[in-house]
Amino acid sequence: MKKIFSSIIIVLLCLGLFGCNNETSKKEANRTASENALYPLSIKDATDKEIVFKEEPKKIISLIPSNTEILFSIGEGDKVIGVTDFDNYPKEVESIDKVGGNNADMTFNVEKIISMQPDLVLAHESSLGISADGLEQLKQAGITVFVVPNAESIDDVYATILEVGKITDKEDQSNKVVNEMKEKLKAISEKTANISTNPLVWLEISGPPEIYTAGKGTFLDEMITIIHAKNVAENEKGWVMYNEESAIKANPDVILTTYGDFVPNLEKVVMARKNWQSVNAIKNKRVFDINADTTSRPGPRLVEGVEEIAKAVYPEVFK
Repeated sequence: MKKIFSSIIIVLLCLGLFGCNNETSKKEANRTASENALYPLSIKDATDKEIVFKEEPKKIISLIPSNTEILFSIGEGDKVIGVTDFDNYPKEVESIDKVGGNNADMTFNVEKIISMQPDLVLAHESSLGISADGLEQLKQAGITVFVVPNAESIDDVYATILEVGKITDKEDQSNKVVNEMKEKLKAISEKTANISTNPLVWLEISGPPEIYTAGKGTFLDEMITIIHAKNVAENEKGWVMYNEESAIKANPDVILTTYGDFVPNLEKVVMARKNWQSVNAIKNKRVFDINADTTSRPGPRLVEGVEEIAKAVYPEVFK
């Protein structure tokens, strides 16, 4: 009855019977009609369970940085009341309450989240192994929990952004974000499509003695493909340990590392490796440490990651 009464009042306002601003009333009527049409909304999450949203979430807690970045990109940043200790983008997250994640087992503070009374906790499939019990406690406390699926490709990221946009009644904004990402990536790909050489790239996620790289099914490999370069580990799958001798033997033209935040002057450290001095990338000083966040977080900033890689691989084209 309250909704019906509210709708009648809005109609009367739009007719000018209460003497208020007609344009404002129209906007309010459209907004209310839109909300009533969308909710209640039922949608399956990564656990294959139907999650019901009775109304638009007004207070959201994000349990992974990529979810946070998506929320801000579609204009929902002002609804975010809690993030993890690992969140560092955009700068607004610095002033948002932290709900954990930086402890030994990377778990979040269940009690704190419950006390904050969120309308929605946006979790992620990648952390289900360590957070399943905590998420169950949140559900038992009456909190709506939605687990975002893992994204193994940029197309999966598009789907995630659109899904979060649907949940939060920001479908237009999420479509805009996805379309802008597609346009930018298309432009980068077209810019590199006619280059005569296809540089061989070595991607290093961690250094000796246990060297890890990125193969098929990772964003880094897909980014290399988008710019028409060649990944040394293109025949591997996922994040894999790679033999150092094999990496040297491949003789890459460019070396990209992603762990400079943990090793000071990493580019110089790699350049000084004794056994690598015959490698083209070392001889030509083509060693670059790239931003791990923009090349691994499944969110809108993956485009920035592709741009950074393109500039490193084709400095003569991307000046």
